[in-house]
Amino acid sequence: MKAKQYQKLINDLGQSIKEGIHIVDSKGITIVYNDAMSTLEQMKREEVLFKPFRDVFFNIPEDESTLTRALKYQVATERKHQTYLNKDGKEISTINYTFPVFDYDGEIFAAIEVAEDITAIKKLSHTILELKNDTTTTDSSSDAPIKKYYFHDIVGKNEKFIEVLQRAQKSALNSASILIFGETGTGKELLAQSIHYASNRKNKPFFAQNCAALPESLLEGILFGTVKGGFTGALDRQGLFEQANGGTLLLDEVSAMPYSLQSKLLRVLQENYVRRIGGTKEIPVDVRIIATLNEDPQFLIESGRLRSDLYYRLKMIDIVIPPLRERGNDILVLAESFLNKYNAKFNKQIRMFSDGAKSKLLSYDYPGNARELENIIMSAIALSSSEHIITEDSLDIPKKDSGFSNAPKELSQLNGSTLDEYLETIEKNLILQALTNNGGNISKTAKQLGLQRQALQYKLRKYK
Repeated sequence: MKAKQYQKLINDLGQSIKEGIHIVDSKGITIVYNDAMSTLEQMKREEVLFKPFRDVFFNIPEDESTLTRALKYQVATERKHQTYLNKDGKEISTINYTFPVFDYDGEIFAAIEVAEDITAIKKLSHTILELKNDTTTTDSSSDAPIKKYYFHDIVGKNEKFIEVLQRAQKSALNSASILIFGETGTGKELLAQSIHYASNRKNKPFFAQNCAALPESLLEGILFGTVKGGFTGALDRQGLFEQANGGTLLLDEVSAMPYSLQSKLLRVLQENYVRRIGGTKEIPVDVRIIATLNEDPQFLIESGRLRSDLYYRLKMIDIVIPPLRERGNDILVLAESFLNKYNAKFNKQIRMFSDGAKSKLLSYDYPGNARELENIIMSAIALSSSEHIITEDSLDIPKKDSGFSNAPKELSQLNGSTLDEYLETIEKNLILQALTNNGGNISKTAKQLGLQRQALQYKLRKYK
């Protein structure tokens, strides 16, 4: 293959990649600049291609350019935060992977940069921190005070649920870490806030952060803060641990936190200090951690999504919230509470549920738990006209499929097994077949099945 054909191949390959690609030769001349990078930096490809990199991007200090450093010092840079101005003065934020390329004689002949645009996400993270910081100074007489939840806001008479509330109230009397496990919609944050506002930290900040909402690079900065100069464009900014000092920090879906970041969180919990990104100063913090999980913790550990040492450090006190389907006598109690809430919100005068509506409410298993029940009641009230009663027809509850007219023939093969047992048999057979096809290779089998390697290993142990 000729040199021009190689060049065409690399250019076409670069155009098919959604990340920005910028390649310079050993003299710093741009030889590849794909459309994604052109869009990111708002530069026309003809303004960059076959021109000296330093002439085009003169406003980036030489030692801060990862491409220049790759050529000059022959070093790779991974996950480098960069914030810089394009030719129109617009601020661009990226995470870059840059590395030098050597020929067979060990001579450098190019440098490649792959850039992921995080401009919008970075602005969002700054906004999140500023808004959360504002809550520490929000006056209770404000026109829009932050909603707070207390134990008296929690509705339920079920015996299991009452035991949960009693355990939570006892936990409010100390500062030990708490791990709350419950399905989506069971009210984990409501319980966490109630614990905080019943504790001696009630006059200190309460912050909540969903660990699944942001990528690792931004979540780390939000939690631990940044130091100006720690990476390009970084500012001196407190993280949530500093902002919540003396109070409580709720880490929702903590298992969604990247594994490497979980180890940093563990260190903070053990040593009670944080070190901002790019900083060397150890900052003491006194923060109570309440973490939540919505999946079985043992499965999360087995599948490599949750560190076992972090799990045991968090569950100094563990609280398990039962799903609504196990709290049958709470369904109508909650429904009445939501009825009063949305009567007031929508200025309605609905007084009761019909017997048919009650029966319909009690017959459903609520996979979305109390949150789903609330949405069902809210919808019924919002769509009601002038009637003063919610009837069976007013409730938008999914119907159970009892026809099975189009059911696959495999359903006749249950042979007395439960559905779970039958599905496990199918899964086991599929794994065995995939293992056979791949000669017992775990990585190839996981890829074929669309599983993470750790998840496959968990299933292999499960089925022995």
